[in-house]
Amino acid sequence: MSNPIYLALDVPQIDAGKALLQKVKSHIGGVKLGLEFFCAHGHSGVHEIAHMGLPIFLDLKLHDIPNTVAGAMQAIHVLEPAIVTIHAGGGRAMMEDAKAAAADGCKVVAVTMLTSLDERDMERTGIAGSAHDQVMRLAELAHDAGLDGIVCSGQEVKAVHKQWKDGFFVVPGLRPGGKATGDQKRVVTPRQARDDGASVLVIGRPISRADDPLAAARAIEATL
Repeated sequence: MSNPIYLALDVPQIDAGKALLQKVKSHIGGVKLGLEFFCAHGHSGVHEIAHMGLPIFLDLKLHDIPNTVAGAMQAIHVLEPAIVTIHAGGGRAMMEDAKAAAADGCKVVAVTMLTSLDERDMERTGIAGSAHDQVMRLAELAHDAGLDGIVCSGQEVKAVHKQWKDGFFVVPGLRPGGKATGDQKRVVTPRQARDDGASVLVIGRPISRADDPLAAARAIEATL
């Protein structure tokens, strides 16, 4: 992958999103469309963005019974996504069925632990151990289920990459300054994530909310 940066395009107005993409498209490798975008704009919105010529990452984080998730995967074949996310917490059978139902060439990756969570949040939901241990457990489960890779924070990707040499690793919650901001807690810089084995770097607000998005995208790309 020549440019691992995927812009998180979580904007309420599709025209504003297209305008932003037009500015920065030469400095990114793809675009991530999340649940907010998909619920607001549906299939037609995804097609509009796809027409701009960048690979599409559908970050839907599917999590349901295996049959339902498989049906959802089949329903998005027409969108031709390059990457789709599901939740590792859905279990091995769900992940196996999701991968089996995915279109040829579509990478299915499992969300391990949201980057908005920390160990205090884990304790409150009854999960024992560290964030690192939880990610490693779910990464092993995703590997055994035949998925292409996982989504994890930059704080875990090095350890996961060491265990899963040919895995495809998506790292969100990246901040050029490496400091936690907003609802992102377990953050690193884009360069650190890339050096540690990330395949895709998901970057949103540092570009989309910058005073000059083009300059921001160019500056981040230059660090890689």
